[in-house]
Amino acid sequence: MFHIGDKIFYPMHGAGIIEAIEDKDFLGEKRPYYIVNIPSKNMNVMVPKGKEDQLHLRKVIDPDSFENLISSLLAMRDEDQPVHPNQRHRIFLDKIKSGDFLEGVKVIRDLKRISKEKNLGAADKNMLANAEQILISELAMAKNMNEDQATQYLDQVINQ
Repeated sequence: MFHIGDKIFYPMHGAGIIEAIEDKDFLGEKRPYYIVNIPSKNMNVMVPKGKEDQLHLRKVIDPDSFENLISSLLAMRDEDQPVHPNQRHRIFLDKIKSGDFLEGVKVIRDLKRISKEKNLGAADKNMLANAEQILISELAMAKNMNEDQATQYLDQVINQ
């Protein structure tokens, strides 16, 4: 499905580049693994080949559609959120884990809007920071920016 050099998005980790495909022995079974470098976290991840769909791996979003998707999504009305923070946290976490670009941006949008009305709890603050970091890693890779440039760009787009 993916090839060496492909830029991919791995939910909960961010954007990375497939550096190699290697056969590894795991529990007595030899199988191919993608070796993915995640620059934003300065780490390599081994992903079993054939588990791409199960892990929600996808190619990094097209740079031309990035800005349009974010702008149109931010203009949309917030979705009704469950009142209880634990319920909201679970729903937001599922959205991030889905790997769906739009769902991840919705989490950021909704948490930023909630933070304007009231102080976020520790779990919500951590989730917002994590969701932003994941999006920044994809933005940086899609648009060939460094993380500082991607952070400034995202702040500018979100605060329009």
